[in-house]
Amino acid sequence: MHEPAQAPMPTKPPEPGRRPRICIVVAAPLTLKAFMLGHLTALAQSAEVTAVADFTPEDESFPWPAAVARAPVCIVRRIAPLADIAALLALYRLFRRHRFELVHSVTPKAGLLAMLAAWLARVPLRLHSYTGQVWVTRRGAMRWLLRGADRMIARLATHVLADSHSQRAFLIAEGIVTAQKSAVLAQGSICGVDTQRFHPDATARERVRRSHGLAADALVFLYLGRINRDKGIIDLARAFARAGSHHAQAHLLLVGPDEGGLRAEISAAAAGCAARLHFAGLTDRPQDYFAAADVFCLPSYREGFGTTIIEAAAAGVPGIGSSIYGITDAIVANETGLLFEAGNVQQLARCMGTLAGDAALRGRMGEQARRRAERDFSSAVVTAAWVDCYRKLLARAQTV
Repeated sequence: MHEPAQAPMPTKPPEPGRRPRICIVVAAPLTLKAFMLGHLTALAQSAEVTAVADFTPEDESFPWPAAVARAPVCIVRRIAPLADIAALLALYRLFRRHRFELVHSVTPKAGLLAMLAAWLARVPLRLHSYTGQVWVTRRGAMRWLLRGADRMIARLATHVLADSHSQRAFLIAEGIVTAQKSAVLAQGSICGVDTQRFHPDATARERVRRSHGLAADALVFLYLGRINRDKGIIDLARAFARAGSHHAQAHLLLVGPDEGGLRAEISAAAAGCAARLHFAGLTDRPQDYFAAADVFCLPSYREGFGTTIIEAAAAGVPGIGSSIYGITDAIVANETGLLFEAGNVQQLARCMGTLAGDAALRGRMGEQARRRAERDFSSAVVTAAWVDCYRKLLARAQTV
């Protein structure tokens, strides 16, 4: 980490023998469950850790780390002035009461409220993680407003992290963050990939294919994630219509919630190949679908880091992704997968056709992707980087 451009506010160091107090703030508990449980568990070994989110009664049945305290604060994703003021006050009171040495926020709304509350409460270390910019695909006043919010977060924070090197470069170029205040941990990714969970699995491959009526020798292109326009799903369906017309064994499997109500439009875009288009809906076992795939596709218009690409890679599956920041960190072009210009359906179809027609290339790229995922992006590597970042920041603050 670089020295902050703005010195932290004066504070007393922890009393001798007292462990430092750290607070992690997110909007939805799902962010903690999906990305941060390993980090929380590791941090709790040397610090008093509190997790803040909009916890609900349903979350009580989840196996949260026993050593991590939870504080419920309702942080809504939409702009809601009254609810946002209530959340800001709740965070301010929490920070003042517990006298945290470090507050770390993830996701935009949580970042804006937590960094402002921590600044007001004179928390000495204020850390925010950028995991993608929603304003990249917006226009007009909303783009200006959301972009300004990201800039404000960076000004209020003492340190910021980006979850990919290309995202950090983009944020610096856009004037959102400075090089001095920003950093990327390890090779990127907010959580890395659990290689014990995501790996080649012949049994899961056969089971998933059978459940969707896919033959053992079918060529399966997979998309897994939220189904909306920003993810380039319509582009993917159109490209599949082109590539699939030349490869009769090719199928497209879409896994995830249809947030945009796009199913009918996706089917229409797949045209003559719609009979080989499959919708799986939401799953709690993504590892099984990665094991069942031959090629993973992420034609997104914006990403902070292509986590699903790395999860697919850990299963030995090569990727096709749009050449945008975040995804270019997850795919090494022509080694672990192929890149194309975002929104260019013809290029995407060409990439799909290249991999559909060359099993040896798919195998070689998949193996290289698997080795890279295990070496650079394992969850153990990323968690160790997080713990080391916290340790260095806290040690440095005590010398100020």
